[in-house]
Amino acid sequence: MSTEDTPELQEDRFVPSFYEAPYGAVLGSVAAAMSAVGTASIGALMLLIVADVIGRNFLDAPITGVSEIAARAVVAIVFLQVPAAILQLRLTRADFLVRRMQKFSPRLVALLESLFCLAGAIVFALILWASWPKFLSAWQTAEFFGVQGVWTIPTWPFRGITILGCIVAALAALYRARVEIRSIGSTA
Repeated sequence: MSTEDTPELQEDRFVPSFYEAPYGAVLGSVAAAMSAVGTASIGALMLLIVADVIGRNFLDAPITGVSEIAARAVVAIVFLQVPAAILQLRLTRADFLVRRMQKFSPRLVALLESLFCLAGAIVFALILWASWPKFLSAWQTAEFFGVQGVWTIPTWPFRGITILGCIVAALAALYRARVEIRSIGSTA
């Protein structure tokens, strides 16, 4: 990022140019694409729920499987959007405290951010480690959810999204930690 960028602009520009940071550009683009899919999924889920409510209440014809799809889709959406949230510094935190600390000690804030990101990378690596066997089992056994003979859907795509999200989120957290650690040396 250029030195002329204000902190607000730097915070919003989470996909650096390929020339400045090839790894960050690829990672940011993947995270942005995943977030876009997550956002589209939110819209599709909303339409599905509205259609089910209308069908259930006005037409006496509910859509089968909506609650099962919604339960798994919400988890999938979180894992699709969390890498972009990490790269954009948009995870839930006490931002008012960080902004006040930034005025007095930018190095301390960078150190805290890097530690937070490293802890996040560890958490996502642990989720990946715990999720991988479940994904393989779902893939190999053709596990499904729903009521057999009425409506079923395989579980492996949802478990796969969790795996993908964990991998990209851990990489995003490591990238952010690296950026913050580098900024410790450059911050006066």
